[in-house]
Amino acid sequence: MKVLILGSGGREHALSWAVARSPRVTQIVCAPGNGGMAQIARCVPVDLKDLDAMVRLAEAEKPDLAIVGPELPLALGIVDALQGRGLRVFGPTRAAAMLETSKGFTKRFLQRHNIPTANFAICATAAEAEKAAEKFHPPIVVKADGLAAGKGVVLCDSRHMAVETAQGLFSGALLGTAEHQVVIEEFLTGDEVSFLCLSDGQHVTPLVPSQDHKRIGEGDTGPNTGGMGVYSTDSLLDSAMSEWILHHIAEPTIRGMADEDAPFIGVLYCGLMMTARGPQVLEFNARFGDPETQAILVRLESDFVEALDACIEGRLADTELRWAPGASACVVASSGGYPGSYKTGFPISGLDAAAQVPGVQIFHAGTVQTNGQMLTAGGRVLGVTAAAESLEQALSSAYRALSKIAFDRMYYRRDIGHRALKAAR
Repeated sequence: MKVLILGSGGREHALSWAVARSPRVTQIVCAPGNGGMAQIARCVPVDLKDLDAMVRLAEAEKPDLAIVGPELPLALGIVDALQGRGLRVFGPTRAAAMLETSKGFTKRFLQRHNIPTANFAICATAAEAEKAAEKFHPPIVVKADGLAAGKGVVLCDSRHMAVETAQGLFSGALLGTAEHQVVIEEFLTGDEVSFLCLSDGQHVTPLVPSQDHKRIGEGDTGPNTGGMGVYSTDSLLDSAMSEWILHHIAEPTIRGMADEDAPFIGVLYCGLMMTARGPQVLEFNARFGDPETQAILVRLESDFVEALDACIEGRLADTELRWAPGASACVVASSGGYPGSYKTGFPISGLDAAAQVPGVQIFHAGTVQTNGQMLTAGGRVLGVTAAAESLEQALSSAYRALSKIAFDRMYYRRDIGHRALKAAR
């Protein structure tokens, strides 16, 4: 079986690693891939912003299964295009991916289907945003409607700042492109949880829960990033809460999309805030999270490809996922300066020694191999991931492996999982 994976980050390396473990798979092609993926797959160049180029590549490779990693190809309609050419592809159509690609659509959808979320207002002009901001108590959350690579959400300490932020989104000054609508939202407090589910358009099967660390600084300080680390434990959500989220959030979302003639087939990422009034939807993603995927997939014991096949073929209800008990953790090593400006091209040492630490998998996010030397090539460079019987053991292994890795201006947070460890003590 030949599998094509679109993407080049840590998520896609983890997907490639999980796919490679299936005895059904004989060949993996990654486009464009990265230095780490090249060690387990054949990497071919492609522009993930160019729909026609991706389609030409898929037609040339003729995979038995295509897996879409990042959000932009989904927004461009890559699933629709490949399905129209008779190819089997895991991921939602362009219409179903609206759950991620338009925050305004998602908020209205949640409201229509009585799924819990923060109070909000959707504004089409700066004047509407100014009027809406008067109805919210600071801090106020202001969100760009469309995809913004993690930079489209701003926490505003005052109504004045909220209005200025909305004006910056409408004008294009903040993101470089002008937004057609902006979401003004109530600020929620609590712990964030990532609740990912597989769906075949009708049925939902949850993956193990995880918790991301988005801020660059220790103690959850500084600007937001794509994610600096994540952990997954059996104790993150008890079974009763998992069932509640499944029945009141995930399943109604999948039913609702089917009822609205946009069946969602793929992985639904529910970004939740666990508030005093219960779980609230912060956001949906229409694809695997990064770095959540790394921590989740190292715990998966059953055949990953079989699960994706079941989604495509509408037989997810008959498919069981098996998980290793215990915990996992992924710590991201990034380029100094990230999420701001940073330099790349620095040699990475110690990867072989780090990989020898028991239970550790090193997923490459921003690397390239040149003349036999692995070099940095992105903001997030590596996701050092470990599975163990306990979170403390998993984190210890991940940090032990990280201590063996070096590149110029390497940075990583030393407090991933700190809240869970503190609570356990």
